[in-house]
Amino acid sequence: MLAGGPGALSAAELVAVLLRTGSRTRSALEVATDLLCAHGTLERLAGASPGELRQTGGVGEVKALHLLAAFELGRRLGATPARVRPAVRRPADAAALVMPDLRFRETECLWLLLLNTKNEVLDRIEVSRGGLASSPVHPREVFRAALRHSAAGVILVHNHPSGDPMPSRADLAMTARLSRAGSVMGIPIIDHIIIGDGRYVSLRERGARFDPVPTRERSVDT
Repeated sequence: MLAGGPGALSAAELVAVLLRTGSRTRSALEVATDLLCAHGTLERLAGASPGELRQTGGVGEVKALHLLAAFELGRRLGATPARVRPAVRRPADAAALVMPDLRFRETECLWLLLLNTKNEVLDRIEVSRGGLASSPVHPREVFRAALRHSAAGVILVHNHPSGDPMPSRADLAMTARLSRAGSVMGIPIIDHIIIGDGRYVSLRERGARFDPVPTRERSVDT
């Protein structure tokens, strides 16, 4: 399992991992095979009672409970509703996602909104805290997070504690630098949103230069 991952194992091998040990005469894999043969299918095995599981040699109360717990976790996971990810179609969508958290911050913070190919937000990551002019953000900090989450695009978001969201020269310089790096990495910077007190500025809406976005639809209101 460590070498190839759980997907590389057969059903009998996965059951053997849950059993951990076999009996005096049979290995864990042999006991797992006996279980599957006795119940016919994995689905029937998952629906068996503790008493029915214990009818197979080598399966006691503790092993039966291990199996029942694993099957119950699988059922609960399967019943979990699909996660709804917020989509960003325009700068106002991105600003609405972060405004409640950033508008009253007394320290300047840079966040990333990591998007998939449908412009849905995979995650938001804080990569910097403190004045961006005094401690510029290195592209590797931004794109390490984007690569880790397999993001197709990135929206930069940071706040101005003064409440005025108008961009500074440092903001524009950082945007241009990260946009160039994103073009090289194949992960475009879609926009840079600056959050003030109840207000925001989209640098893309204000005409800031962004390196070209790939031909698939990745931009936010370009």
